[in-house]
Amino acid sequence: MDFLELAKERYSVRKFSDKKVEREKLDAILEAGRCAPTAVNYQPQRVLVLESPEALEKLKGCTPYHFHAPLALLVCYDREASWKRSFDNCDMGAVDAAIVTTQMMLEAASLGLGKTWVGYFDPAEVRKAYELPDYLIPVAILPVGYPAADAAPAPFHEKRLAREETVFFDSFDGVKPGSREAGAH
Repeated sequence: MDFLELAKERYSVRKFSDKKVEREKLDAILEAGRCAPTAVNYQPQRVLVLESPEALEKLKGCTPYHFHAPLALLVCYDREASWKRSFDNCDMGAVDAAIVTTQMMLEAASLGLGKTWVGYFDPAEVRKAYELPDYLIPVAILPVGYPAADAAPAPFHEKRLAREETVFFDSFDGVKPGSREAGAH
């Protein structure tokens, strides 16, 4: 499958089978995250693999969107290791963690695994449950596993705005923030 086909075919899996993810596939997913580009190559991502029954049970106290996956990846960044933009001191750690998460999602899809990006979680509960130090900032939870036999994309999965609504050349002239012309839904 070529990349664009993979990008279009992948979907957020919200129902998983009980089948465990093989170590080789997990290793490939983690390698995809490890080699992801990060700002100034500082590599501030820190990924906690949640696979024991105890660790997965804790996840249920942090988010209702665990989907009973047999594996989850908690993607954080180390704010003491992330690059800060000199102009405004903007921390690029969340961007780096997002890139890492995206690459891991796409690798999982290429291996026939289901996954979904979960951003709806209580950071305080995540910190407490997994005893995260203050310098680690949780960004995403990635439940991973084999899709259940009846797993399917959400009804709106294929709904995409026209490219003209989201891509502009040379200028944003005439585009009103928050309007349909700016690509708002």
